[in-house]
Amino acid sequence: MSNQKFMRLIIGCLVIVAIVKYFFSPSSNKDTSHKTHQIIQYGKFWASQHIPQLNLVHSQEDPVKKEHTDNTEAQPEKKEKIQSNQEESEPDIPDDSPTDPLKIVHFDLKGAAPKVKYLEQIFPLLSSLGANGILLEYEDMFPYEGELSILKSSFAYSPEDIEEIKSLAKRHKLELIPLVQVFGHMEFVLKHEKYLKLREVETFPNSLNSLTQGGMDLVQDMLTQVMKKHPEAKWFHIGADEVHGLGESEDSKRWLEANNGDMGKLFLNHVTAVGRFMTKLKRGIKLILWDDMLRKVSSDTIKESGLQDLALPMIWKYIPNMDVKEIGSYIYKYEQAGFKGVWFASAFKGASGIDQKWTPINHHLKNHLQWQKVITSMPQYKSVRFRGIALTGWQRYEHHTVLCELLPVAIPSLAVCLQTLKYGSFDAKAQSEVQRFLGCQIELSKNECKGASFPGSDVYEMVQKINNNLESSFKKIMQSYHVRASFSKYHRKHNFANPRNLAFFKDELKKLMDEWDSFLLTFRQSMEAIFYPDTLEEWLEENVNEHIERLHEMVVDVERIIKLNGQPKGDPSKKR
Repeated sequence: MSNQKFMRLIIGCLVIVAIVKYFFSPSSNKDTSHKTHQIIQYGKFWASQHIPQLNLVHSQEDPVKKEHTDNTEAQPEKKEKIQSNQEESEPDIPDDSPTDPLKIVHFDLKGAAPKVKYLEQIFPLLSSLGANGILLEYEDMFPYEGELSILKSSFAYSPEDIEEIKSLAKRHKLELIPLVQVFGHMEFVLKHEKYLKLREVETFPNSLNSLTQGGMDLVQDMLTQVMKKHPEAKWFHIGADEVHGLGESEDSKRWLEANNGDMGKLFLNHVTAVGRFMTKLKRGIKLILWDDMLRKVSSDTIKESGLQDLALPMIWKYIPNMDVKEIGSYIYKYEQAGFKGVWFASAFKGASGIDQKWTPINHHLKNHLQWQKVITSMPQYKSVRFRGIALTGWQRYEHHTVLCELLPVAIPSLAVCLQTLKYGSFDAKAQSEVQRFLGCQIELSKNECKGASFPGSDVYEMVQKINNNLESSFKKIMQSYHVRASFSKYHRKHNFANPRNLAFFKDELKKLMDEWDSFLLTFRQSMEAIFYPDTLEEWLEENVNEHIERLHEMVVDVERIIKLNGQPKGDPSKKR
């Protein structure tokens, strides 16, 4: 009997354990099924991509939506593959950005892009000077692949170069932010015959027609390729400044007619569509765009678009006498529009003249002193946070214009500007630090850095000599007495001159030519260490060749005419 009781007790204990296990297990089959379903749902990015609905006349179909739908159906295998890679390698990015605002240096690569080995020298200097980020505006220097390979320059960075740049930035604690234009300043794309149909203005390559079939696909493909090379990026700049000609295409005119001529909304529809695409392409990515196109759009219209939840505006102004109150009005407006943060953009080069050769340090210092006032005023804006400032270094005003100052020429200006932001002014301490890092004596009154020893300082000093002396040395000899008296264009054309008079300046002319030839040989070698051949060719053509070629022509002419021993000029009629 006691054995039966004992067996019942054991069975009862087992039943109790089973009941406890059932009711208190960590997850039920139902929960597991639900989580699995969620994971599958999150993977539907490419199938459920959303483009904002446009208000079109009657039954007119939204061309952007149609274009996207067509593309999704036509290339499901490609999209699914990208989706799969994204799920495996692109988790959410935690918002662990520094508490302090970033100070990022802008590299404009649409001209005179530096070789990676020069970046290897310059990145540690930037970090030492107080920069903690890099804004890399790729343009045609990105190694686009497939159908987009037509976009890349002959000297574009290789995929290996990109990896090295990323490694250098990480090593020197520089946040790397890619920049890809998605609306305006798309000249490097729209100049190609293949993409002529995507222009907003048929005869100008400046801006994309955001409503035409193929436009959004192009932008998405560009962004996808760049993002694939930067999976670790926390910030991404989508450009979108100076959308010249917006509203002039037939597509845009029809849309504007159906939407009360709302140009602001036309702009916002495209950048918000790009924003939504980017936030799905890379979960957690934080976007930036230039603010100029937003300045004339009401805060209510911006808020209605939802842009404030997708990107932050970068307010830019590069002039030395910048109106601080004007900037304040923009900040207030963006705060009212619901943006939680703002970026600023100053300039350390490339903003004082479209063909500027020598960087005016004082010009850019004044610009930064004005920005410092704006930064100091930020606590008055309660709901908008200052996220950082980009010190822009423009290399061209646009894709088709001439080069501005070369990067090594602007290093002293960059150093002065970074230290000004660090100390709040360019005081004795800031000046001392600049001179310590650059190994030179800063003289603002003379706009120079004497005795420099920073990476690229040889190019800095040689460009200074070319800028100060090449043209002036040529003009000096041209203004000499005997050249003006006996070696005019008329004399040279008719081979008519007194050898005695030519002998007074012949040796001096030959010496000047030899000195510049020797100097330019060294200059070429220094430039080739930093830049690709196309940069050297263009810079010499724009700034040197005209004077050197004339000098060589004069030496050839003077030697030829001296050998004629002062013979009579030829009778033009006998040559007929």
